[in-house]
Amino acid sequence: MSNTSASKPVVLLAEVLSPATIEALGPDFEVRQVDGTDRPALFAALADADAVLVRSATKIDAEALSHAPKLKVVARAGVGLDNVDIKAATTAGVMVVNAPTSNIVSAAELTIGHIISLARRIPAANASLSSGAWKRSSFTGAELFEKTVGIVGLGRIGALVAARLNAFDMRVIAYDPYVTSARAQQLGVQLVTLEELTAEADFLTIHMPKTPETTGMIGAEQFAAMKPSAFVVNVARGGLIDEAALHEALVAGEIAGAGLDVFTSEPPAEGSTAQALLGLPNVVVTPHLGASTEEAQEKAGVSVARSVRLALGGDLVPDAVNVAGGVIDPYVRPGIPLVEKLGQIFSALAQSPLTSLDVEVHGELNDYDVSVLKLAALKGIFTNVVSDTVSYVNAPLLAEQRGVAVRLLKDEVSEEYRNIITLRGALSDGAQLAVSGTLTGPKQVEKLVAINEHAIELPIEKHHVVMMYTDRPGIVAVYGQKFGEAGINIAGMQIAREAAGAQALSVLTLDSPVSDELLADISAAIDADLFRQVELTEV
Repeated sequence: MSNTSASKPVVLLAEVLSPATIEALGPDFEVRQVDGTDRPALFAALADADAVLVRSATKIDAEALSHAPKLKVVARAGVGLDNVDIKAATTAGVMVVNAPTSNIVSAAELTIGHIISLARRIPAANASLSSGAWKRSSFTGAELFEKTVGIVGLGRIGALVAARLNAFDMRVIAYDPYVTSARAQQLGVQLVTLEELTAEADFLTIHMPKTPETTGMIGAEQFAAMKPSAFVVNVARGGLIDEAALHEALVAGEIAGAGLDVFTSEPPAEGSTAQALLGLPNVVVTPHLGASTEEAQEKAGVSVARSVRLALGGDLVPDAVNVAGGVIDPYVRPGIPLVEKLGQIFSALAQSPLTSLDVEVHGELNDYDVSVLKLAALKGIFTNVVSDTVSYVNAPLLAEQRGVAVRLLKDEVSEEYRNIITLRGALSDGAQLAVSGTLTGPKQVEKLVAINEHAIELPIEKHHVVMMYTDRPGIVAVYGQKFGEAGINIAGMQIAREAAGAQALSVLTLDSPVSDELLADISAAIDADLFRQVELTEV
């Protein structure tokens, strides 16, 4: 990126972020500040912004996006994305990123704090003593030792809570339909049904994402099944626990108490059920402090700053929420640039528009999530085809707009290489085209290993010429002489054919690009059926 102020991408900070965030962005951007809650000011500032960083106060919706014609990425320095319209951003081709792991330790520790506060009645005892009373007998609590804690949702935060409560010698049970028994066993957790969990838990803590299916999942039925001595804790998302049912259960004595950090509306509205909960003596409340530690705030800011750098550089952003692929396994990651390059080679060789594409993954990669390779293929195919900048967000949209059907296929069979990836497409003229590549050796060298049915093995470089012609004596001498006379050095080459006199494939690696005039001259001289120059854009 250029260091001249006029050409630097503009990164807009719509809320106060840590100095470490700005430092992580580096010197390659023009960083501007705006009060994101001031909508007119925000709209004006978005006019020439390439990226915008927000926390929870700034709303980036379709209206805001309509004022941001240059915007490429919205970065939320935190986990939740309630204030970002992901669908509208995706439609606009804008990447949305967050910091999904920035606050997990802070949230897990706050959960433990709420559990201990409930068990030992710390907030009430503090308030009593602070008012001048000394009433030890009024605040008799309970030990966590050998009690049962039920964790609803055994994801990253739930797993951290389990690890910490195992240290208290608690019995840890969990409900999570997406976690295997082997994974639960690793965490020292017994998997149970939700009905079993609510009946057995002395403490119930919920750590689920908020979806239509999980909203209100802990309600009147669950409270009725719980022990009268049980407590519930929610530091995840407001609305996972039915607040009206919770209020009734607390007032009726169906459960002993609750610890709440989140609410359906924040702050709780006047006259709402959430506000009524605040006044109950058996409720411990905090004002959405799950991520409110210095460490979590700094981690979140630094994380999204790094994502912004990747996004504006056109690179894969593992934490992009509107890009399939998510966190990329280290074994898969080296294949991303290889597949992008295969996509560029494919589009250079295609003689008519693409109508459908299969991204085939064969070999050991079959055991991994390789969905990102489909995105890499599309990004590579469209990079030198469309005038707009192609990203991992808009590449699928470009395919959809062009009516290109895309499939990801994988199996464990790869006879010659540990892994082989093939882009196989149907073209509008009825032709089929396939290019294949692999990574070889300790240095993971990117190699082109097949074009259609012709097997080759050639390292992928910046300049290639691919030609197909009828096999006959003297062809190599013809094009070799013409390249030599033009001062073009052939650095490497592979020739493949099915049989003598049949169609032959030559793939050359050149030290420099070739003029269109020279290409036309050589193509005519050898009577080529296909003659294409492949110039790879840097990946």
